[in-house]
Amino acid sequence: MSAFAEYAKEQQEIDGLLFKGYTITSILEDLDGARVTFVRGEPAKSSMELLLLTADARKYVTTVVIAGLMAADEQTGCYSGEV
Repeated sequence: MSAFAEYAKEQQEIDGLLFKGYTITSILEDLDGARVTFVRGEPAKSSMELLLLTADARKYVTTVVIAGLMAADEQTGCYSGEV
């Protein structure tokens, strides 16, 4: 499988979980990759862990988290433009 195909598969898994209502609660980086924990509150509380092996997928999930933080700050009116 090509590097792009591996990244695309991991990106689809991330997007699929987010579409189902899961939120990212933690990211743990180690030598094996990044372990991303997703939690969903409704309709039934559940959690999933996804192991990201490609560097591009790890960058993508970080971008998703930062975009969510910026959107939340803009809604509360306290975003200062600094990360």
